Amino acid sequence: MKYLVMVQGTQADYEGMRGKGSAHAPAWSEQELQAMYAYMGAINDDLSKSGELVDGQGLAEPAQTRLVTAGQDGKAVISDGPYGETKELIAGYWVLECASLERVTEIAERVTRCPGPEGATNYPVVIRPVLDGAADI
Repeated sequence: MKYLVMVQGTQADYEGMRGKGSAHAPAWSEQELQAMYAYMGAINDDLSKSGELVDGQGLAEPAQTRLVTAGQDGKAVISDGPYGETKELIAGYWVLECASLERVTEIAERVTRCPGPEGATNYPVVIRPVLDGAADI
């Protein structure tokens, strides 16, 4: 079965990763950033070797996000980011093909151990099964 595995973050987290700490997210050192990239790279390599990786990407910061909704007049209403500093959204994802929910949970547990600076928010990793068709509902 396919699963969508998502990690979360905020605009403040992205800024912290650029070395601009705030009350909502600490500044990352270059060493901490490289440790995080190496850790996530090792997960990606292992998932690729096991054949479980379908796709995985990091997403751009919330400041580059656009929200498109239908206005009352039927015309699109477009608003841009950034979202408020405490508003979490998806920072990256994997689509995985795993034998069971237990297996994908093991992977998510590994993701939660990703290194980061002291004081960084430890966001939950979200797992969502991907429906195979209308019969799955």
